[in-house]
Amino acid sequence: MQTNHDELSAQPPTSSSIATVLRPIAAAEYVCLAQSTLAKGRLYGWGPRFIKLGARSVGYRKADLDAWLEERARNSTSETA
Repeated sequence: MQTNHDELSAQPPTSSSIATVLRPIAAAEYVCLAQSTLAKGRLYGWGPRFIKLGARSVGYRKADLDAWLEERARNSTSETA
């Protein structure tokens, strides 16, 4: 059975296929950190994954922020990172 590619591309994307991208100010607020802390995390590589949107523009997928927060969750202050 042959599929018509025009039909497939004409369908609107579903909400599950679209990633929510937050700019640094909104991302910092979402994870309860300062925007400068997220910038340092990008620079040194310990922050959440980010997306280069342009030459001087970045964004954060909400799913990446959630994953980063989850991997930092601890049950006790004596647990190591």
